[in-house]
Amino acid sequence: MALANSAAFRCPPFPCQTSPGKAGVRPAVGRCKKTTIPCTNGPLPARPRSDLLFRMKPFIHDDFLLTTRTARRLYHQFAEAEPILDYHCHLPPRDVAENRQFANLFEIWLEGDHYKWRAMRANGVDERFCTGDAPPYEKFLAWARTVPHTLRNPLYHWTHLELKRYFGINLLLNEQTAPIVWERANARLASPQLSAQGILRKFNVRLVGTTDDPTDDLRYHDALARADLPFKVVPTFRPDKALHIHQTEAWNRWVDKLAAAANLDIVTWDDFLEALTRRHDAFAQRGARASDHGLETAYATFTTEARLRSIFHKARAGKPVSPEERDAFATHVMLHIGRLNAAKGWVMQLHLGAMRNNNTRRFRQLGPDTGFDSIGDFPQARNLAAFLDQLDQEEALPRTILYNLNPADNYVFASMLGNFMDGKIPGKIQFGPGWWFLDQKEGMEWQLNALSNLGLLSRFVGMVTDSRSFMSYPRHEYYRRVLCNLIGRDVENGELPDDEALLGPLIRNLCYGNARSYFGFEDLPASGGDGARRTRTARNRA
Repeated sequence: MALANSAAFRCPPFPCQTSPGKAGVRPAVGRCKKTTIPCTNGPLPARPRSDLLFRMKPFIHDDFLLTTRTARRLYHQFAEAEPILDYHCHLPPRDVAENRQFANLFEIWLEGDHYKWRAMRANGVDERFCTGDAPPYEKFLAWARTVPHTLRNPLYHWTHLELKRYFGINLLLNEQTAPIVWERANARLASPQLSAQGILRKFNVRLVGTTDDPTDDLRYHDALARADLPFKVVPTFRPDKALHIHQTEAWNRWVDKLAAAANLDIVTWDDFLEALTRRHDAFAQRGARASDHGLETAYATFTTEARLRSIFHKARAGKPVSPEERDAFATHVMLHIGRLNAAKGWVMQLHLGAMRNNNTRRFRQLGPDTGFDSIGDFPQARNLAAFLDQLDQEEALPRTILYNLNPADNYVFASMLGNFMDGKIPGKIQFGPGWWFLDQKEGMEWQLNALSNLGLLSRFVGMVTDSRSFMSYPRHEYYRRVLCNLIGRDVENGELPDDEALLGPLIRNLCYGNARSYFGFEDLPASGGDGARRTRTARNRA
């Protein structure tokens, strides 16, 4: 787009609103006199002619990622209108219960997003603009400058899909378009439609499964259960801190919190298990249907009850435990949770393979979950098989979802499923969706292909956001487009029949129906029906 020099300058809502054919120039220094938005040196692009804008096809359009006619038909007819069942995420239940209204685009988009922080650091952005004390607009501007450098990174797709779906913005985000994006998005965020509850309504979310520590009091879930809402929010039992017996001081503080939450003095190993059971029961009373566990590998160090009591007393007294003692303790805590899940008909989710907190200096400065984790190359098969087998021998193996973070292990995980199917529950052991570093187009395709080759794709429970951000719901759309493109390509290659009676139910189940059945949420509506055209019309109006 050609640049011209002109003394005229006007503030957003558009970076330059001079007469057609001219361009605006930012002030040389300081701030714009008409807004509080910081300005930078240099000219701004001329405003495109309206006829050019009319003719330009937006980057995110109705057929984004759908490369064949069949893919487009499958997506728009069967996938687009399906509801969302987000059975695993990290959204704060407080934000939903209090119906948080986000003050600006930074709060909803950048506040805790370590995906973006990693990209910004790789682009040479100082930590002050990631997790530091820079003002919200300056952090957003640092991200906007980074976005053009994310070409071929999934962040480029996600960024523009989110701007389109939440705010109706078709602009490519960069330093020049940042002011108008900021202004437009902030104006939209002031509306009730983009409050925390408004977002869940907008994206037709029927259920949210949050991730909660056993010591959480669950008061926000209680408030949500009393509210008249078109969606459910249920807790998920995440007892990871129960396993960290090697971090003796922190573990003992957590056990004291567990004792208070369970209203039980925890003196013995049996007390500890009873406290976990009581909290598991409390979660069940709030509608929970799953536990979740973030592990490097499954634990499979089996020992006696007498030894477990000894290890527990040792740690409770503040004495260090050995790695082997920690593994034995963690194994039997996990077995206990597995048995509880099986008794209640819950699902056990095992997120395996992350190598966390690799940067010691940054971990000390910033703490966990700030963008310094990576894929681990831990051996997975033997321990995983042994752990599942122990529960299976007891006839206490619950429905289980295995999430793999290392794509080198995709076939290991996909082949493990068939070892523990019981012939009663369809898809009892699941190969979970592409997770964390793999929840992008290529990673999703790898997972879908491995599952298709070694198991039953038709029984797959589909996508999750696995996110702390209310801006992440287009990830379900992204997955659905990838799925329909994959199936559509097979149809056009003659590898699958072009039979809507066969393909339509498959697509709908992989978007929503299978998850609804697998987790036992039969009280939720069965399907989105044939509302795709209405969905597209509503989006176009937005």
